[in-house]
Amino acid sequence: MMLLGKYFPGLTEKQKEQFEKLPPLYEDWNSKINVISRKDVAELGLHHVLHSLAIARFITLRPGATILDLGTGGGFPGIPLAIVFPETHFVLMDGTGKKIQVVEAIAKDLGLENVIARHGRVEEAHMKVDFVVSRGVASLEQLARWSMPLLKKQGIHAIPNGLIALKGGNLSSEIQELPRHLLCEKHALSNYFSEMYFREKFLLYVQ
Repeated sequence: MMLLGKYFPGLTEKQKEQFEKLPPLYEDWNSKINVISRKDVAELGLHHVLHSLAIARFITLRPGATILDLGTGGGFPGIPLAIVFPETHFVLMDGTGKKIQVVEAIAKDLGLENVIARHGRVEEAHMKVDFVVSRGVASLEQLARWSMPLLKKQGIHAIPNGLIALKGGNLSSEIQELPRHLLCEKHALSNYFSEMYFREKFLLYVQ
């Protein structure tokens, strides 16, 4: 987790401790349930934690805001974001019950009181949120279709409420498939992080 200090020098001691607990917690859970791919466990800090925190480089989430992590899987990007923004509320949702059990257990072990884990499909997400965040769980058009009805009308951030998705590869066709009335910004993660891993990875902000 050395990289966190490089990009997030303002972390408190409590936040540093929480991040240091993540690798052993995920290693333990992954030995029981396949939460993340086995080859990725050794690269948890780079491939999952830092990747998730690209969102924290893009936007400073406000206290009192509510963020929905759609298709959170084992808790990414929601758990790293919840550590960095302890006064922001996070709802981590996934259709796989076992993964939500892991998210609940890890949030509890870390003492994250700003995380709610919910087992269910997005169609059952009857809530209003400031942002929907997601890490490559569906096409951009699908994510936008799910997300837009869930956004609060009034925003409290420097940018309008919207969808923030982390994706990789060539995204031109996905962006073109978005409905005309939606605006999409594409940010290269290599602007935020210098590691080779981020070279072909992007943050997409749709409003």
